[in-house]
Amino acid sequence: MITQFIILLFIIVVAVIIWKWKPVRKPVKLQISPDRISNLLSENVLYYQRLSNNDKLLFEAKIIDFLQRVRIEGVGLTADDTDKVLVAASAIIPIFRLKHEWQYSNLTDVLLYPDTFNDSFQFQGAERNIMGMVGSGYMNGKMILSQHALRQGFTIQNDNSNTAIHEFVHLLDKSDGAVDGVPENLLAHQYTIPWIDLMHQQIEAIKRNESDINPYAATSKSEFFAVVSEYFFERPDLLKTKHPELYHYLDRIFDQKPLNS
Repeated sequence: MITQFIILLFIIVVAVIIWKWKPVRKPVKLQISPDRISNLLSENVLYYQRLSNNDKLLFEAKIIDFLQRVRIEGVGLTADDTDKVLVAASAIIPIFRLKHEWQYSNLTDVLLYPDTFNDSFQFQGAERNIMGMVGSGYMNGKMILSQHALRQGFTIQNDNSNTAIHEFVHLLDKSDGAVDGVPENLLAHQYTIPWIDLMHQQIEAIKRNESDINPYAATSKSEFFAVVSEYFFERPDLLKTKHPELYHYLDRIFDQKPLNS
């Protein structure tokens, strides 16, 4: 009887240890010098260019932290310094002004494909129309991005579009457990219903062809949130003029005014 009790106790202790234990991921070795990071940001990222000198230093520090936490690798290509810094910038831009130290705890790897891919993660063959995707299931914790779309998002800076920012906004949305266009971790409870109502109104306007917002935003509330967030960070001036209420809510969600960065 005592032996059985000891065995049962041992099983319970082991189960508790397994339940609580989480493997510690080793930091990714930073292979880009801080000076190189600063130069690449200055050359390629308009958002960074608009920051004050002190904020530029903070942005660079957050870039370095991200690059030491998340592995960025190419599939069918070699991810160079520019690719890695642009991925990191896409991650930091939406969270830069958040008051608490936000980290993408739901992301371990970013995989760069040469161009578009399909829903089976193939970048060759037919039906390749995906530019970015946040993984789920066995791909949970991973993000896939088209290298071409990543670079184009920072090369063309007046088209309201940035694929990588779009995908990182999905991760922010996902952080409360549901990708539903309502970032409950970032939006006070009293604003949730008005935000949902505003999304519905804007989606209907898109469907009636009465909006300049990318029609893809009408696909779902989660896609609406990601698409208008691209707009917010790429063309805040235009969004504020054409959609002041949307601009106001996104300012509240991200706690920043890109126009005044």
